[in-house]
Amino acid sequence: MHEREWIERARQGDGGAWHALVREHQGPAFRLAYLLLGSADDAEDVTQEAFIRAFRSLDRFDAGRPFRPWLLRIAANLAHNRRRSIGRYLAAVERLFRAEPEARTQGAGPALEEQEEARLLWKAVGRLKPADREVIYLRYFLDLPVEETAGVLGVPPGTVKSRLHRALARLQAVVESEFPLLGEGRGM
Repeated sequence: MHEREWIERARQGDGGAWHALVREHQGPAFRLAYLLLGSADDAEDVTQEAFIRAFRSLDRFDAGRPFRPWLLRIAANLAHNRRRSIGRYLAAVERLFRAEPEARTQGAGPALEEQEEARLLWKAVGRLKPADREVIYLRYFLDLPVEETAGVLGVPPGTVKSRLHRALARLQAVVESEFPLLGEGRGM
């Protein structure tokens, strides 16, 4: 069955059609929430709330448009709201202070070196402003096309491209100043 049919049937009260939509889009919604919040528990809560809100608003959804960007926009808004709350901020700071010291990987082999590079890149992206992180997460971590990224952010595709260009330039500056080993031999 096609997504538009699932939406129409879900609007008519077909629980199976709604569950099919949930199954299809639950992974991307959770990953986006997790990337924005950094907590699996918070991401699960946001994902569940996003589907509840989407279900309640399904009658207002334009079925001629893709469902995923609309749902991810709801999830992103909920994640932003959650992240803004001071309690969540303090919990994130506490997690950072309890984190284990960085492991050394000299001579650890290519697999561990790649893991270390991925960890450093994750830290570098984490140094960016939330808006920069979000466009990078959507485009590269979730691998959304520019058009779907635009739908999630609620901006034209050209704006996505310019925001992404600026975010990547800022990421390069962070890598060069704070993670110089990450940029070695990679053209950064």
